Amino acid sequence: MKKLLLHTCCGPCSLLPLEILAQEGYSLTTAFVNPNLSPYDEFQRRFQAFELAANAAGAGILVWPYDAKEWEDSVGICGGPYPLIKGDPYYECNLESKRARCRPCYRLRFERAAYLAKTMCIDRLSTTLTISPYQFTDIIFEELKVAAEQSGLHAVCIDFREHYPESVRRSKQLGMYRQNYCGCRFSQEEARLEREAFKQKRTAKREADVHAHK
Repeated sequence: MKKLLLHTCCGPCSLLPLEILAQEGYSLTTAFVNPNLSPYDEFQRRFQAFELAANAAGAGILVWPYDAKEWEDSVGICGGPYPLIKGDPYYECNLESKRARCRPCYRLRFERAAYLAKTMCIDRLSTTLTISPYQFTDIIFEELKVAAEQSGLHAVCIDFREHYPESVRRSKQLGMYRQNYCGCRFSQEEARLEREAFKQKRTAKREADVHAHK
């Protein structure tokens, strides 16, 4: 069988990629490489949910030791938060800043995953990150290819986004822990600000509708 190392970010996002790749004939080993997760309790919660998914799929599990300092030194310096709020005058600027911060984050995680693949004599590398509509798929593919090439591996680039709704449905059905932010300390604040802005717009629209019908 074709051996593949699948970089994984969490349980819900792993469910469908594991199933799809197995159906395509890959022998799967998973790699939980996520020093971006903050705080450490979040790392543990996501790992536990991911472990359930990997075990259910019969996939091997590798874990890169949690090292927040490593992430801060290479990615945290990019700063934030950069909330993406439609209509906000800083939207485009924040979008570019966030893309610039996510790139080294992807790079760090893929390079570590590629190292694990090479040590395990696995010649293919992929990731579950592309199932999320909130990630930057174009950058993911670029960095995945570079990390794989540097380690003499083949990058398996699959856009899993069409399966996102089903991954949400299944993870809820299984009672699996689902996070409400990407993972890093900046994204946690960005998600909070975006939810707050959405609530404010919804409240304003509701009040406007009430006045319109008076």
